[in-house]
This record gives sequence, C-alpha cells and structure tokens, in this order.
Amino acid sequence: MERLPQTHSCYVCGIDNPLGLRLGFESDLRIARVRLRFRAEHVGFRATVHGGVLATVLDELMVWGCAVITQKLAYCAKMTVRYQRPVAPGTPVIGIGELVEDRRGRLFLARGELRDEEGRLLAESTGKYLPILGEPSPEMLADFVEDPRVWFARVKGGT
Repeated sequence: MERLPQTHSCYVCGIDNPLGLRLGFESDLRIARVRLRFRAEHVGFRATVHGGVLATVLDELMVWGCAVITQKLAYCAKMTVRYQRPVAPGTPVIGIGELVEDRRGRLFLARGELRDEEGRLLAESTGKYLPILGEPSPEMLADFVEDPRVWFARVKGGT
C-alpha cells in the first residue's frame, strides 16, 4: 500500500489541524483505505459517533478513491450515506473508497464503506464528484505536505 498525500489544514487528513482527525490514507492504486478509531469528542448521541463525522470520512475516502485511478482531485457534488450500525468511540474501523465510474473525465461516481474489524458494515456511501479541471490552485497545492501531482507521477511511473 502507498501512503496518500496529506495536507496541513484539512479537517480529515490535515497533520497540523488541532481539531481534525489527522488521518493517514493509503492506496493499492485501486482503492483508498484508512484505519481509524473515532474519539469520544466525535459523538452525537452519547457513546455514538456523529453521523456527520462518519459521512466526512466517507467523503474523503471517495475523493481519494477517485484520485488514485484518475489522478485528478475532485469536489463532492452529491453524496448519499446509509448508516447500518451505530459506531462507538474507540471502535477500530476500516474504511474503503473506490471509483465506480469515470464519465469521460467530467463526473466521477464513487462508493465508500466503513466496517468494523469483524467485517460488519457500519455505514456506506455513494457520491458524484466533479474533477478539478486544469491544475489545482496554488493555494490548494501549497496546503499539501507532498504535492499530489508528484505522488501521481511517482505511482504512475511505478516507482
């Protein structure tokens, strides 16, 4: 698995965001994956991780699921989440995101899921993503710890 680029400020993967999740995603160049444990401060109802926090992680998984195949960063246009089981803080969770369809580089369809260590489905999602056309803005690129274009070039070249 290859470690995916992180940013400084992103709520999900930002290494310098004191309020963020600081997650490190990885890929086998087919899917994006993350292993995590939500903290007590991520709850909605007592002892249950807030659904919005679960959706946020699913969104990030789907963005990277699209990017590892298309080598394009994208924004969420529409997302649907289906919650299957409540998630307690401290529960080990494995998340996967993947591209389902690339509609001529103009729209990406993706899916994501969160499972516990026993493989039980906790939440699943589908989404439509709009790729960033052209080069990402200098401000966006400056926030990355490693330029995602360098990562895409390295993995495309097989090194």
